[in-house]
Amino acid sequence: MTGQRNDRGTVLIVDDHRAVREELAFALDYDGWKTREAADGPSGLEQAQDPTVDLVLLDVKLPGMDGLEVLQKLKELRPDVPVVMISGHGDLDTAVLAVRRGAYDFLQKPFATDRVLLSLHNALRTRQLRAENETLRQTLRTEPQLLGQSAAMEQIRATVAKVAPTEVAVLITGDNGTGKELVARQLHVQSKRRDGAFLAVNCAAIPEDLAESELFGHEKGAFTGALTTRLGAFEQADGGTLFLDEIGDMPLAMQAKLLRVLQEGVVVRLGSHEPRRVDVRVLAATNQDLAAMVAQKTFREDLYYRLLVVRVHMPPLRDRPDDIAGLADHFLRAATQRNGLGKRRLAKSAYDWLRAQPWPGNVRQLKNVVEGGAVLADGPEIQADDLRGPEAAQPGRDGGGADWFAFQRLEDFRAATEKEFLRRKLLEFGGNIKRTAENIELQRSNLYKKLERYGLK
Repeated sequence: MTGQRNDRGTVLIVDDHRAVREELAFALDYDGWKTREAADGPSGLEQAQDPTVDLVLLDVKLPGMDGLEVLQKLKELRPDVPVVMISGHGDLDTAVLAVRRGAYDFLQKPFATDRVLLSLHNALRTRQLRAENETLRQTLRTEPQLLGQSAAMEQIRATVAKVAPTEVAVLITGDNGTGKELVARQLHVQSKRRDGAFLAVNCAAIPEDLAESELFGHEKGAFTGALTTRLGAFEQADGGTLFLDEIGDMPLAMQAKLLRVLQEGVVVRLGSHEPRRVDVRVLAATNQDLAAMVAQKTFREDLYYRLLVVRVHMPPLRDRPDDIAGLADHFLRAATQRNGLGKRRLAKSAYDWLRAQPWPGNVRQLKNVVEGGAVLADGPEIQADDLRGPEAAQPGRDGGGADWFAFQRLEDFRAATEKEFLRRKLLEFGGNIKRTAENIELQRSNLYKKLERYGLK
């Protein structure tokens, strides 16, 4: 009997006992893994050099070249591939030596199949996070972030440089689209944890009933639908940085549990009683006034002060007009390269138009506008009309394409203005339905209906 899919990854099983290899291969195949087998160290080393091998299960006692020697050579040949050691004669000293030489885990025979599968799942997830983190570091080395020559941006870069090497908590504030996550990524990449994982979690996007599972993990069977054991964000980011975006949208009950983890450095998965120690630096961000929320009893005061050791505020783009031209040039270079457009440049009319805009969507909106203009321009020089889009502002229009004097019925006029009002408010709040509804004093269910009616997604 085999599993329906073999797409989790490929595991190389190195063990001199054929029965052990077959037992492991059967269990892994059923769980959705591909497997390869080797009966000794040299054969295992040869097969491990195949780039399709994602993980290695390695026995300690092998004929000729023992498993610890194979492990050492494996880490030289494929340092990115996690190795889980298995042994029927393991002791604490052997396990410690194996981990020191780079083993991800050490399992002693006879072992439960679930324990092997859990170790492999965790090892693969750790490898993926490390690969993503390396990609992030390479990107940050080649593509500068926190751009801008304004005094505000100079101060932010100086603050990040001072704070990044420390372990203090940082609360990053600012409107949607100002670049709060970029600050968090810079804090990570300039820190001592740069070789660990960077994991971003949007608290506003997690359903309330799944928040605890997302952050702290769960055991198989902990609740309906928990078909497998799952690592939470804290365990996934162990040794690295966890960025909690939109922290102001975290439910009060979860705030208390988060505070306890921050104080004790220990998580307990749903469905488990086993505490697991984690070493994570937590950074948080919000576009809300947390001090006001504390006064209104909608955010815990103790958690607020736990998160607010250092504050970094990202100003809106409208408050730093001197940065607009430089940011636009940067986004234009990136857009032309990404879309294969060839050389493009912004005309004076384009710069003037960009500086005159209020930018409710901040840097994110500027990036999208510049990329759209680069695609729409007929030649190498981008004009203001290219940035406005195909529905450029004309007399009697609002700049977004609606001709308010063309309507024959008051009902049509009202519908058009309501649609434009909702569109702009959504843009102002970064697409956050909850905050948009609260700001315009409309029930969320009614807002959803209006958005569906007007085709606003």
